[in-house]
Amino acid sequence: MARVLILVDAADQQEWVETSIELVQGIAALKQAIATFPPDLSSSVRVTVETLSAASLQNFPLGQADWICPLTLNLPDSVTFAGREIYRACRNISDMRRHVEQLGYSTGVGQFWLPIVLTAKGTLYAEAIGTESGGAEVTSSSAFFQPLHLSDRWRQSLYRLGQRLLQSLSAPPATYLLQFGFRGEAICFDRLLPFPAAPAIASLGVQSPDLFACHWLCLTNQPILDLTILSNAAHRVYEPESEAAKLAWNSCNSVD
Repeated sequence: MARVLILVDAADQQEWVETSIELVQGIAALKQAIATFPPDLSSSVRVTVETLSAASLQNFPLGQADWICPLTLNLPDSVTFAGREIYRACRNISDMRRHVEQLGYSTGVGQFWLPIVLTAKGTLYAEAIGTESGGAEVTSSSAFFQPLHLSDRWRQSLYRLGQRLLQSLSAPPATYLLQFGFRGEAICFDRLLPFPAAPAIASLGVQSPDLFACHWLCLTNQPILDLTILSNAAHRVYEPESEAAKLAWNSCNSVD
């Protein structure tokens, strides 16, 4: 019987906000995805969730049949799994930003996320995720929302950035969150997260399959045909302006 080890670190606050609610929601969503989409229909999968410090994780016995699914960047180098190199690269934010600058893009702080679902067959881009805080510090899961509608101009620029970055990193199949912002009307890259971090909670009950399910399907090389937003989801429109950002409510029917 195979095990799926969802690795988290309660001390790591880089990807999850200070309360534990977001982490609990993320783990529950991932466990639901594992139960719904088993990697091998002929066998059952037992889900084991361990909350470990980096030190104790080094001594944790891992079997060859175990599926390693970290929801944190705070991992010791001794942990071996398919995404180890991309996690190392994403953990070093300053080096990642320099790498993106070498690709010809600006970098800086951002409070928006583009979900990139990289399957074995190709890449799917989900609707962007934003925050209620309008750029301030995020303090609860309710602050995240999806979909955030961007004009085609910004979407295509983000898609090109995401594609070039993942290709340059030889990224394996997974759900990635490309964190970005705007400097005037220019997109600036903040960081890349190689798993569905706290902002992905916004996809629960809004996107099908949600980003946690997408991550599991990618890790197990199962197909994802399309990403859809539920018809009753409220859209918000973001248009970067030269001096200020405008965030407005719009109904689904008002979005082009």
